Amino acid sequence: MPNSISVTMITRDASRFIVESLQALDRFDEVILLDNGSTDDTIALARSFDNVTIHTSTFIGFGPLKNLAVSYAKNEWILSVDSDEVLSEALVDEILSLSLSSREVYTILRDNYYDQRVMRCCGWENDYVLRLFNREKLSFNQNQVHESLVVPPDVKTIRLHHTMKHYTYQNSEQLIAKMQYYSTLWAIDHQGKKRSSPLKAVIRSIFAFVKFYLFKKGFMSGYEGLLICVTNTNAVFYKYMKLYELNKKEKDLDADSY
Repeated sequence: MPNSISVTMITRDASRFIVESLQALDRFDEVILLDNGSTDDTIALARSFDNVTIHTSTFIGFGPLKNLAVSYAKNEWILSVDSDEVLSEALVDEILSLSLSSREVYTILRDNYYDQRVMRCCGWENDYVLRLFNREKLSFNQNQVHESLVVPPDVKTIRLHHTMKHYTYQNSEQLIAKMQYYSTLWAIDHQGKKRSSPLKAVIRSIFAFVKFYLFKKGFMSGYEGLLICVTNTNAVFYKYMKLYELNKKEKDLDADSY
């Protein structure tokens, strides 16, 4: 008998890939879709799938949103899937045939795409993500962005054999827009908790470019590799500059209060 697993998915303006993503999940009896403000036809497309239940929420951060989606699920086991990810049939077979243990969490390898090209460089390679877990043992942290599951020391991480597609970006405009958005959320997450300065922003961004373009072999992937590495570099620079400004503003406000 297949495992009873609830799939959870966070969406916002996800119509480009939502149908392909949900089609790959049609063998799961429950998909919880939590939408935070779509203005396209994401919700209308999702309603055409019998196993999908739709909930809505304002944006409260990716970690809190994913925990909220889990709270709506009926099953103990949760498979967290992003709306731009598509599970292979072999991966679904593997998941449904697992002998699940509450002392294990399962990690999946993603093939990351830029437009129609799989990128195996720039830090996008060997991208294992924790996605299948027991809700009684694990939950997501409260991060606004770059959320992750909090894994207790008695829980072992198991790598699954099969992969899923991850349609990250289709063009440079999307890449830059997400860089701006995520760098702001990162700065908010770390405000008052982490030090920053213009010098740190410059030094860390230089190291980021060397790491991704040279050591992670971005130079071997043509213009896409260059674009991704430069955007990664800018993301590092701006997230530390934004953090510096937030910390400075907080410090100035504290000084004014005396």
